[in-house]
Amino acid sequence: MELFSDINWALIAPIVIIQVILLIVAVVDLIKIEKTNGPKWVWAIVILLVNIVGPILYFVIGRRNH
Repeated sequence: MELFSDINWALIAPIVIIQVILLIVAVVDLIKIEKTNGPKWVWAIVILLVNIVGPILYFVIGRRNH
């Protein structure tokens, strides 16, 4: 388990925290919003499976401004 002891957690932890916050906010927004650009189930998969970029793509492309 030397692999985990060699990781600089001071650099990794903020990235993981940002990813989790983005994921939670995007999923909550997806549940609350009435319409999206494209099927909601596709956006759910993108948000959950495409790290950091998935939620950002949802907020930039997936949300309708109406």
